[in-house]
Amino acid sequence: MTTPLRVAVQMDPMDSINVSGDSSFALMLSAQARGHQVYHYDVRTLAWKSDGAGAGRVTAWAAPVTVQRVDGDHFAMGEHRTIDLGRNVDVVLMRQDPPFDIGYLTGTWLLERIRDETLVVNDPVSVRNAPEKIYVLDFARFMPPTLITRRIEDVRDFMAGHAERYPGGVVIKPLHGNGGKAVFRIGPDGANLSALVEMFLQTWPEPFMVQPFLPEVAEGDKRIVLIDGVVAGAINRKPGEGEFRSNLAQGGSAEATELTEEERAICEAMGPQLRELGLVFVGIDVIGGKWLTEINVTSPTGIVSIDRFNGTDTAAMIWDAIERRVSEKAA
Repeated sequence: MTTPLRVAVQMDPMDSINVSGDSSFALMLSAQARGHQVYHYDVRTLAWKSDGAGAGRVTAWAAPVTVQRVDGDHFAMGEHRTIDLGRNVDVVLMRQDPPFDIGYLTGTWLLERIRDETLVVNDPVSVRNAPEKIYVLDFARFMPPTLITRRIEDVRDFMAGHAERYPGGVVIKPLHGNGGKAVFRIGPDGANLSALVEMFLQTWPEPFMVQPFLPEVAEGDKRIVLIDGVVAGAINRKPGEGEFRSNLAQGGSAEATELTEEERAICEAMGPQLRELGLVFVGIDVIGGKWLTEINVTSPTGIVSIDRFNGTDTAAMIWDAIERRVSEKAA
């Protein structure tokens, strides 16, 4: 029997959770079923303090929580109190949604300070160093042609250089966005490109990403989940009517799928590095059976849909991996 763990889940408020599809909620249900004590806290309550005589402590304003898959009555929260994330818990799950901004980064800096005491999933240093659309550049050999820039001249040159092979124009997206938000398609004539680039430059200080529009996206954008670098399952997400974005949050639909040889090669290439970096729960996105577009490490989703189609229990597999790492840490 597994020794009960004390688990603190760093996530957004629980009131608006979709209990039928939320991956964080599925992880909490699975932890509770194993007898683990679950706490909830908001990243904005993280604090560090010292008495001036030694190392500081990282704390959070947290409450014990119990969960059940009942719409409108899906959680019960106990009394809030300050808990020491290094001494009072065994595992911290970083599950708050992006944006990947200075607040998110600050959370990783604070959680990094408890790494020797508490297992943080995913590892905060690696999360900080592996934002979705930057970390993927480590595996550029699997990516479609890609441009990261702030100059409209670069975008025009990129479009012209790839127009023959990719006649459908380009897709432009914020470098640190999530859930398919603010992802735009620009047609081959470049209409509205200037206005769109102006909007991006005024809204975000960082560069944006440009890739050719891949017509294969009409057949779906595959989400593949890896646990400690090993494939756990996948779903194919198809765009809704009138959309090219396949994210479920943007009206996409999910269907069962199998991995292609190219997709398996991608997973095998990145698996060892994911394990080494402490990236226990990762979701990658692949288009057309071969084009890697993102590596999601901040707050991956999709496990509920995967289990629904495949009859698997991905949350349990994630907890198996976490429990192994806790045991190794204690040894």
